[in-house]
Amino acid sequence: MKAFHETVEAEGHLIDSHVMEAVFDKVVEHQGSFQVEEFRIGRTNSEASYMRMRVEAPTEESMGRLLEDLLGLGCSPVSKENAVLREVERDCCAPEDFYSTTNHRTQVRIKRAWADVENQRMDAVIVVEGKRAVCRRLRDIRQGDLVVCGQHGIRVMPESKERNRLAFAFMSNGISSERQVQTAVEQTAALVRQAKEQEQRVVVVAGPVVVHTGGGPALAELIRQGFVDALLAGNALGVHDAESALHGTSLGVRLNDGRLEEHGHRNHMRAINAIYHCGGIRQAVECGRLTSGILYQCVTSGVPFVLAGSLRDDGPLPDTVADMNMAQDLYQEQLRGAGLVLCLGSMLHSIATGNMLPSWVKIVCVDINPAVATKVSDRGTGQAVGVVTDVGLFLDLLAKCLCPGWQK
Repeated sequence: MKAFHETVEAEGHLIDSHVMEAVFDKVVEHQGSFQVEEFRIGRTNSEASYMRMRVEAPTEESMGRLLEDLLGLGCSPVSKENAVLREVERDCCAPEDFYSTTNHRTQVRIKRAWADVENQRMDAVIVVEGKRAVCRRLRDIRQGDLVVCGQHGIRVMPESKERNRLAFAFMSNGISSERQVQTAVEQTAALVRQAKEQEQRVVVVAGPVVVHTGGGPALAELIRQGFVDALLAGNALGVHDAESALHGTSLGVRLNDGRLEEHGHRNHMRAINAIYHCGGIRQAVECGRLTSGILYQCVTSGVPFVLAGSLRDDGPLPDTVADMNMAQDLYQEQLRGAGLVLCLGSMLHSIATGNMLPSWVKIVCVDINPAVATKVSDRGTGQAVGVVTDVGLFLDLLAKCLCPGWQK
């Protein structure tokens, strides 16, 4: 029986990052076989390992699927072929065999030269424009665009687990003790300072639990002190932030003593109505109706914020972007140049943001639910970690760490 074969190569921290075993497992999973032709192990923390191997699969179809999976692990065919380009025949419709991107650094071979793919993100297509290669969403491709297809002429370079990456390994398991929370906070504060020193953006993705758990004042202080460059959230954060600023409650519960206020269940609707009377969040700040809170601090500090809508929204606030495509575009715009993203108590928006980011952007996901931290951190990258703890506690400690003298 004829077997289809290909020679592939990979370079990086192949052993420490468990890439080799993942590659071997993939070959077996596709009923294939492999033979390692060359392997050089890196002898220092910075020196990469190199592997070249021949893989076989029983059918052409299974070989195609195998190569696609191996590409995502950083194994590229060694052939010197250029990337296959096919022309888009209709807006939003890619050729059937288009290459779907990962969030890892990618290069494509164009006219015998490797070109770095720009705007790297997962679940996109690669459009070639002259000597440039750019990630573009399906809905953004247009008739006449040249799209990369197949698996040849493509090189993927996953982020590796470095042997001395302790600075970002503070949370490999769930956090359970106060001491460990403090350690995670201190490491996160160091990452924030590092990002600011390197002139990278620090972006916060926040859910309404930030307000519910009393973390609003701490986040507002971080914004005021210049440690946050953009805030991405949903309608609910804006609503309950306004409710807490105008009525001192969140979901009708008084934030100062935790007691349910009589008729407090109406307060979030009253807050929405008040913002509508002003014309929006910014107008509410300018006219003096809104004098505190997270979004108040964004406005007064000139920090951009995006509130993305959903089907369950009350109101929504006039600032909420109900068009999902537009909300995605606005999120993506604020994520450009990000070096660190803090995801705070929001499964929906945290996962959505993670899907927009290249794998080399660091993500710290804080949530009391371990499943959320796992979903965000388990993205095939060593650049995302989960902190399982109360969001309000985390923010309070982070503000005290970054803003000396601050008290809630």
